[in-house]
Amino acid sequence: MLCRIKIKKMNIIVFGATGTVGTEIVKQALEKGYDVTAFLRNPEKMTSLNHPNLRVYTGDVTNAEEVKNAVKNHDAVFCALGDGRIGKIRALGTLNIVHAMNSVSVRKLICLSTLGIGDSYGNLNFIWKHIMFGMLLKKAFNDHKLQEEYIRNSDLDYTIVRPSALTDGAITRGYAIGFDEKYKKLNLKISRADVADFMLRQLHRDDYLKKAVSISN
Repeated sequence: MLCRIKIKKMNIIVFGATGTVGTEIVKQALEKGYDVTAFLRNPEKMTSLNHPNLRVYTGDVTNAEEVKNAVKNHDAVFCALGDGRIGKIRALGTLNIVHAMNSVSVRKLICLSTLGIGDSYGNLNFIWKHIMFGMLLKKAFNDHKLQEEYIRNSDLDYTIVRPSALTDGAITRGYAIGFDEKYKKLNLKISRADVADFMLRQLHRDDYLKKAVSISN
């Protein structure tokens, strides 16, 4: 007689829960039966999603004490922070998350970072060279570097996930400002739903621990 192994459904918290990928993480985690806490500065942004396994925690990711209180009693943390409030959110928020996890003994961190993204033609550093090192998002690039540095210097069981192309729309839209005509309206290589699915699958594997993994479809 075959005996099925039942995988524990973890209790997770998502930072950046209303962002491009964060929204998908919350949605898919609930569909898979996880208990989900969405950490939000503006809780009204989550009012459209009504689910018995969803809890909304109101707080500011730049407030270390609020982050610490939110992280307590969770099995894993998902970080999908954006570049808001003049580039302070991703780096400072991640630092607060790392400190909070250490202080309340939560080990598993799965973090989205877009260092190394590329375009739909497979030029992995095209968009990065034209924008992240340009005037538009240079602070965002520095924010990403700090984020990964904080995580790598921790002793957490972390996985850093890097999509191989932008994930915030069907085409590059606003990111195409200043591009040559032939580079505008690029088709994306990977959807945000795929990124969220990949991140959730890291909950039950350890071969990517303490690594930055790139994904592409």
